Amino acid sequence: MFEKIGSVPRLLIEVDLKPIQGDRFQPTGFADLGAAVYERPDGTRMLLVESAQSMANRLEHTILAGEGPRMVKELDGLPYILVQLTGATEAETSSLLEAHRINSPYIISDKNFQADFVKLAGYQKGKPLDWPKIARALLYYDPNALLHGVFLANLEDGRVKVPRAITAFIEAEDIREAASGGVKNNPIDPQGKIRSINETGNVYSNVPYHRMEFTAKKMTAYFNLDLSLLTGYGLEPEAQELLIALALYKIRRLLNGQMRLRTACDLMQKGSEKVVAPAGFKLPSEEDLLKAVKTGISACAAKGLFPKPPVTQLKTKVNEVSEKEPGSEDETK
Repeated sequence: MFEKIGSVPRLLIEVDLKPIQGDRFQPTGFADLGAAVYERPDGTRMLLVESAQSMANRLEHTILAGEGPRMVKELDGLPYILVQLTGATEAETSSLLEAHRINSPYIISDKNFQADFVKLAGYQKGKPLDWPKIARALLYYDPNALLHGVFLANLEDGRVKVPRAITAFIEAEDIREAASGGVKNNPIDPQGKIRSINETGNVYSNVPYHRMEFTAKKMTAYFNLDLSLLTGYGLEPEAQELLIALALYKIRRLLNGQMRLRTACDLMQKGSEKVVAPAGFKLPSEEDLLKAVKTGISACAAKGLFPKPPVTQLKTKVNEVSEKEPGSEDETK
């Protein structure tokens, strides 16, 4: 399926998007900045609709069962780490859901797991890192960590930092502001003087608000799969095929129905996707990519590249830190 990719360093895909209804859309917002409006050198007004960080989260979400932390049944056999939290809370989380994946304190703090990972990765403090072994260790416990990156800051002296192999973002071109607004109504008392005795906050009166949306001449999603990075890890061919198939499967899943980014940013694909590189390659269907992923899972398991069972289960005891305990306050203030 991936013969045409050959030895190119990047797989580059561009997909035109449009609002599913109307012309307006709401971009991502940043604290103290708002919408990320900028200009190209030719003066064209541009807008970052969705950042690389947000798109990484959305790509990861495509293989979660519901909101997680477990994986969809279709990908049974693909490794990840499932954690049962006990103590102050009874809940589940996983390396698929945690912001820093395997570096999650709920995972890497497990001494037995940490020792097993260090051994498999050939990690030795004060000695050069063996990247092929590190890549095999990440593949063994959660291949998604190789696709989306991981910074093992909580492991020994914090030297293991793996960049994203798949990066995506959405930009809008030739944008115009579309200002609007509304009001939060209190039908009982618009002045907000009648209050519940259990809530004393100033949240009762009518509250007018403004809203800034945008229109654009063109909106495009960009996907970049760093094939040279994956090749550089020196993984077995079966593992490389699996990682490529899994990355493209996530892209296809996202485009096929998970493009409601926000309440007022519901997008759909406009026309066919454009593969910029390599020439002649076409993004396969979701069905074909799922078959390729399943084939890759079986091939990697047969070669002993995955644990048995594939889901590593941990139990982590947690407690609730009081405000007066050391480390509970923001020490940067």
